[in-house]
Parts: sequence; structure tokens; C-alpha cells
Amino acid sequence: MSNQATDWRIGVDTGGTFTDIVLTGGDGDIRVAKVPSTPENPARALVTGAESILASAGLGHEELRAICHGTTVATNALLQGQIDDLALVVTKGFRHVLEIARQSVPEGYGNSYFWVKPDRIVPVHRVFEVDERLDFTGNVIRELDEDGVRNVARRLKKRGLSAVGVCLIHSYANADHEQRVRGILESEYPELTVSISSDVWPEYREYERAVTTLVDAFVKPHMRRYLGDISALLPSTLSQMPFLVMQSSGGVLSSEQVAHKPIATALSGPAAGVVGASAMARLAGRENIITLDAGGTSTDICLVQAGTPQVTTSASIGPFPVRLPMIDIRTVGTGGGSIAWIGAEGQLRVGPKSAGAEPGPMCYPNGGDAPTITDANAVLGRIPAQLIGGAIALDVGRARAGLAELGKQLGGDMGPERLAAGIIEIANWNQANLIRQMTIEQGIDPRQFALLSFGGSGPAQSPAVMELLGLDACLVPPNPGNLSALGLLMVDYRSDHVFTQIVSGDQLSPGMAAGIYSDLERDAAETLARDGVAAGDIMVLRQADVRYSGQSMEVRVNLPGGAITEAALAAMVENFHAAHERTFGYCYRGTQEIEIVNFCASGLGKVQKPELPAADVTEQPFPDAAEMRQVYFGEDWIDTPIYDRASLEGGMTGTGPMVIQEFGSTTVVFPGQSVSVDGYQILIIGRAP
Repeated sequence: MSNQATDWRIGVDTGGTFTDIVLTGGDGDIRVAKVPSTPENPARALVTGAESILASAGLGHEELRAICHGTTVATNALLQGQIDDLALVVTKGFRHVLEIARQSVPEGYGNSYFWVKPDRIVPVHRVFEVDERLDFTGNVIRELDEDGVRNVARRLKKRGLSAVGVCLIHSYANADHEQRVRGILESEYPELTVSISSDVWPEYREYERAVTTLVDAFVKPHMRRYLGDISALLPSTLSQMPFLVMQSSGGVLSSEQVAHKPIATALSGPAAGVVGASAMARLAGRENIITLDAGGTSTDICLVQAGTPQVTTSASIGPFPVRLPMIDIRTVGTGGGSIAWIGAEGQLRVGPKSAGAEPGPMCYPNGGDAPTITDANAVLGRIPAQLIGGAIALDVGRARAGLAELGKQLGGDMGPERLAAGIIEIANWNQANLIRQMTIEQGIDPRQFALLSFGGSGPAQSPAVMELLGLDACLVPPNPGNLSALGLLMVDYRSDHVFTQIVSGDQLSPGMAAGIYSDLERDAAETLARDGVAAGDIMVLRQADVRYSGQSMEVRVNLPGGAITEAALAAMVENFHAAHERTFGYCYRGTQEIEIVNFCASGLGKVQKPELPAADVTEQPFPDAAEMRQVYFGEDWIDTPIYDRASLEGGMTGTGPMVIQEFGSTTVVFPGQSVSVDGYQILIIGRAP
């Protein structure tokens, strides 16, 4: 690898089991590494990995231009932390906003009689009222009682509550009262962490806005502590350079700005994977894909249509609904470390509990005491006896003994191989069923999509998932175990802004829309400028949340760029009709009035992305394998060719069974399947003719 490139950048994706690192240069050179995650302090693995990959490339700190990071610190803090020091401040008369919540019942419950509301993120005795009131346009009905706010601050301090979210009614239309509340709280109680809804997400729907603000307030100290740990551990020459953090919306911002709104990073690692997968799909000539990112603890699924990942503003982190633009990623608790166990009914189950990085699967050194998906693949011979370039030597005998013991508990005469195959089949169906929910149950035909598989454990099983769903192809990019880290280096700066104002379609004029978007675009440009993005590198995406009059939910659509004219507004309305019909199967074009509810603008700042050159392709069959290994398929052991992926060339074609091994992942091509290698070294697996 040459070290003459001028734009070396590192992407670091922290997962539950491994931390993945990618180093890229301006000339397209790519180097990858993996280190075990350090759950007790995730910053240690990040710094260790960054230092080691620079050393392996022979690069000095001064040759690096930026570090881009995807993290689940915010999500993990929320899902695993004890939320017992968090409070909420609301407008007088709205103390029960969290108790009332929404009347909707989650899917899977016949009606509300069988559903018990989960515990609120903040119980009612930690909700404090202040006297003030705005109307929906932002006009003041009742001035803020500042003495009352001071009294709330003293009560918070007396009770030892360390974080608070402030969500005043209609503050999305006028942030003045919330900003004054924050100033008083911080003045009276400097140690208090404060988030205000008009900063976090100034949009109507006070319940979701309140929960989103509370989540931000809770994770803010965790994120600041984590970023502080990274800064302290990084050598001074590295800590001075740009440190960018991936947001759930599919863009990056500096760590300094993310620390002020950490909720934006809730799904940052998986979002980077989708961005990287979309880029790989474009190289392979595919616009419609289903991304499948299977790591050590879970599998993340996303639909990409016409080259664009689906984005939602109505997502959940665990039981908590949040309102922020996020790539629409769904998760199932099936990963390489997912534990096989016996349910109360005596049936075999797989996941969601995971062995994680510590202790890890049974076959790992110092591994756990329960068999996992990785143990099953090891016993079946589908993964090598040493992982991560020999860094992890597997004890297949111990995994086999664990499966034998689990088989005894199940009863009957089931050998380790059949039980291992059953574990893999259950895991495959867990993934396939989630994809069916996201496609068939939404009126989308999955057969029009290809599966793009990545993550450390994904490619070993995804070709079988492809068969279960009837898809025409499964794509496996190079270095699939590090694709999320590579995706971090393929994203632009992004800053999202929203303004709520309900306007009927016949009342919206070009002048009104231009005035609103001008303010939003200015805010977006100022945010990116604080990260050093030049004005010439900034572009703005205009969107709007639109609904039919009388509806309670909206559809987000694009507004054409350039001058806002009557024709541009008409195009936006037509985009809404088309999107509504595509999503719900019908529309009321020309018969029902529409309303614009939210005006949205996303500022995008260009960054230099790695260019992946295509190699010349010569059609040829796979060569004879240098190694053969007994691998279990169906109910038989088959002598199977084993290939080193680095030895494969563009244009090679072959048929299964075969196993293709590389650093960080293994791809299994099953009997009856074909495989080809394209010019970008992407494996394309399909059904054999």
C-alpha cells in the first residue's frame, strides 16, 4: 500500500462483539482491521484499533485527516441504564402527558385488554409544572413564571435529579420560554444536564417531542463521558483532528456538535452500514436491495429502493418513541453470538440473548457455557477453525460438547450436527420473517429485491435466507465484516431542521414557502459552517410532511430545488399523491384537500469519498481449490472446496457447495447455488441454472 495519498481517513464502527476499523486513502486504497470490543470502556477498543491500523499501514499521525465513528453508546445507555435520576418540566396543566401517551396498541395484541402500558420513562412524581402558555402560532397567552422555574430548580437539586427534559406546549413555534427555563435551571443548578425540546426536535405532537427530549437528556452525560474518554486516550496529535460521529439520519457531524444532541446518534452504526451497502449495490448495478447486517448480537434490516434507503421520523428505541429523521432500520435478536436455548414449551429457541464479546460463544477462548449460532456453524464446518486472520482459535470440540448437552435436554436422539443445522434454520427464519414483515406485509414484493449481506456473521447464512424469500440474488461485498466502518467514510456532513406550521395546500404560496425554507436553510448552513464546511460544498435538501385534510399522520416528500415557484409546489403535491399511493395503495389526487404540516430542510456538506476502482473482468471458472473440508449440508457431510477470497478474480463463476473465507467473515455457497465475482470483487450468489 502506498502512503503517498493526501486524504487518509479512518472509519471506526463499535459493535457488541468487535470494533471494526477501515483506513482509506484518496487513491482508493483500503485497509481493514478488527479488535475485540471493550464493553467496560468502548473508547479503548476505538483507540487501540486506530493506532494499530495506522502502524500496519506505515502512516504517521500527521498523515491522517479525520476519524469517523459509528457508535451505539446512546442506545445502550438507554436500554441498559437505570433511568432513576431523570425529570421532566412541562407547562402547567400538562403534567400527565407521558401517562396519557397515545391510545395505539402495539401489533401482536388483539386489543387493549391484553396490553399493559410499559413504565413511563419518567414517572409522574418526577414531572414538574411551570406556569406559562403559548398558542399554536407561538403567541404568548401567559408569560413565563420565572420564580416558579427557580423553585423547580431547587426541588430538582434537593431530590438529586441530575438530568431534565423541558417540553413546553407549542414551544416548536416559539422557543423563547424554553430557552429562558434552561437558563434559569442552569443558573440555579449548574451540575444539572438540561435538554429543551425546541433544540432537540421542534415539531408538534407533544408526547413524542417530550419522550425524544427526555431520551436526549438521559444519554447526554453518557455521550459526553464517552467522547471525553476517547479524547483522553487518543494521542494529542490525533485528538486535534476532526472527529466525526455518524447520525441516524445518514450523515456526520463533529463530536462537539453531537455532544449537544446525542439522540441523533441512536442508530449511527447500523445507519453507516446501510450507506455502505447502498454504495456497493450501485457498483453492482442494483437499485433495489434489502440490506442484512448480521453481527455478534443482532441483525439489522433495511429496504433500499431506487438507490435510496428508506427514512422514517417515527421510530422507537426499545419502548421509547422518538421523532427524529432516521434510516428505517429494523432489528431482530439474531447474530453470531445468539444463544440457543429451550423455551418453557420445550421448543428450541435462538436469541435474542447473546453471549456478546464477553464471554463469547463456547468455541471462543474463555467462551461461555451456552451454544450459539457461531458454535453451530463451527460444528457444521462452515467457518474456519481460526477467525480474524488467526487471532481467534476456535475450540470446535467444546462447541460440539455443548450442542450434545443441549440435545440431551431436548430429548430424543438428535446428534450435534442435526441440532446445529436446526439452530441455523431457526436463525435464518428469524431474519426472513422480519424481511417478510417489512415487505409482503407492507404490500411490497421482496422478489424484486436482491439481498446484500454483510457483517461478520451475515454471509455464512444469507444465501439460505435468499432461498427462503425467493430472491434472485444475494450480494456479498469485499470485507463484509467491515462494511459499516467503510460506510462511515462514504457519508456527507448532515444537519436536519424542521418547522411546524399547518397550512392547507390552497393557502401555501411560493412566497410563504420561500420565507420558511430560507430560515431553515440558513440554520442548516450555519450548523455545517461550525464544522468547517465551506459554503461551496453545502447543498440543501427540502422536504415537507404532507397529509390529506382530516388525517392524523403525514408522508414526507421532496420539494424540487431551485426557486420556489407554483410549479415547484405543484410538483411537491404530486410527489405526495404518488408516495401515498405507493405506501398505502390509494390516493385522493384531485378529490381531497392536502395540508402541509412540517417544513423540513437537511443541509449536506460534501466530503471526499473513497473511490473503488473496478478491475478488468475475464470470464473463467473457479480454479481447483487449494483446500477441501468436510461441511455439513442437509443431512450429509460433503467434501467442499474452500477458497481464500483474496485469490478470486473478477469474472470467475462457479457452483456450490463452496466456502469462501476472508478476514472478518465467511461466505457459504450452498448446494444448488451459483456464484460469480464482478469487477469490484462483489460476490453475486443466485440459484444455479
